Amino acid sequence: MFANDIKVCDMIDINFNLLQLLPRTGLELKYANLPIKEACRRCGIDRHTFILICNVYTFNDYIPSAETLEESSLEDIMKYLHNSHDSYTGIALKSLENALSALIMPCSEQQKEVVQKFFSDYEIELEKHFSYEEENLFPYVNSIISGCPDSNYSIAEYEKRHENVDEKLEDLKNIVMKYLPEVCDNNLRIDVLMSIYHLQDDLKRHTYVENNILVPIVSRMEENGKWTIRRK
Repeated sequence: MFANDIKVCDMIDINFNLLQLLPRTGLELKYANLPIKEACRRCGIDRHTFILICNVYTFNDYIPSAETLEESSLEDIMKYLHNSHDSYTGIALKSLENALSALIMPCSEQQKEVVQKFFSDYEIELEKHFSYEEENLFPYVNSIISGCPDSNYSIAEYEKRHENVDEKLEDLKNIVMKYLPEVCDNNLRIDVLMSIYHLQDDLKRHTYVENNILVPIVSRMEENGKWTIRRK
């Protein structure tokens, strides 16, 4: 597991996918040659939370302890989740859409329409999923952070409605890999598949943070009636 004394650049060498987390957490790459503890201090980030999220994205069998959750900053977890939503809709989906459009260029109009509709439907589904969290879950958690929890909502309500958002990517992956005509460029097909695999893994880890970090922290606070948030 990552610890305070490892340099940010060494951590990225272990898992270069962590580069995508830096803007989501607020850590600036210009501090990459510093230990995590110092880089986080300079960026105003809680180091415990930063390490926690990086561990989730690096080690498949990682399970945070109760002590680790206790040390984490709810504010920084929320910042990561919100920024991740912006990253998915503003960067990842648009990049995948552009790559997919280039890939199906040689297809018939009917084939293009089918693929484009499938992707568009998934994009709408994902945006609805994020909108629910932004409009319901996030204000509730922010009310906890402010010390005045909203009594009209609970984390249990969120759990009942929360669904995985990466399942349809499996279908899209099969369409690209198995069912597009041979005329589609092989290198473009690989590029699109790599993007799908990457997004699918990213969303699974994002969901893990929601289900296995955010939910337990908020649930414990609800049970204990403790609304005082540990500050960085």
